[in-house]
Formats: sequence, structure tokens, C-alpha cells
Amino acid sequence: MSFTDQVVVVTGAAQGIGRSVAEAYAVAGAKVVLADYKEAEGSSSSFHS
Repeated sequence: MSFTDQVVVVTGAAQGIGRSVAEAYAVAGAKVVLADYKEAEGSSSSFHS
């Protein structure tokens, strides 16, 4: 499935399953918005397809 030109918001994206889901969407072509209350962990995340 292609998510090219789609925007996806992933909550809990700083670590674990949320981070893996966010990365999978990025690989599928989506523009991903990461949301998490753990600012330090989330700010170090960067995904590029």
C-alpha cells in the first residue's frame, strides 16, 4: 500500500511500537507527524524514505 502524499499522525512515536509504525509509514511514502510526551526521545527521530 502506498501512502505517497498522505499525512499520518502517530502518537507514542518516541519509542517502541509507535516508533516502528512511524518508520513504516515513512518508508511507504507518508509525511509523518510524530507525537509523544517524551520530547528528548522524539526529537532524535528522523525518518527519510
